[in-house]
Amino acid sequence: LGDATIIDLLAETGDLFAYEHPRQLVKLAGLTLQESSSGLHKGQKRISKRGRRRLRALLFRVMLPMVRHNQAFKALHRYYTTRTKNPLRKKQSIVVLCGKLLKILHTLATKHRTFSEAQLLKDLPMFQEAPTA
Repeated sequence: LGDATIIDLLAETGDLFAYEHPRQLVKLAGLTLQESSSGLHKGQKRISKRGRRRLRALLFRVMLPMVRHNQAFKALHRYYTTRTKNPLRKKQSIVVLCGKLLKILHTLATKHRTFSEAQLLKDLPMFQEAPTA
């Protein structure tokens, strides 16, 4: 992420220490899921868009080159779009990764850590090697 991106992100969110949990940032961006249901009709789940439009747009613009160039996000995007159970469309995968980026940025800021692609992939259960029997 570049300096201008970080400045825009902080302009939209404010101080990241003000949020106790990263889900608050995801809700602020309007990336939470909502279902349009009535009676027996069960509707589709979509993002709520009840949040900051500029923050959502910024995250989406940031995520496109990250999916292309960052190995961890590229692997996550490939996993989400090609998994056998409930594969996501490409744009849906990008939106999910936007939420993940917000969670990662909150953790990096509050715990004073640096980002590691290897650590991100190691912590995710779908990328851990299956034990051979």
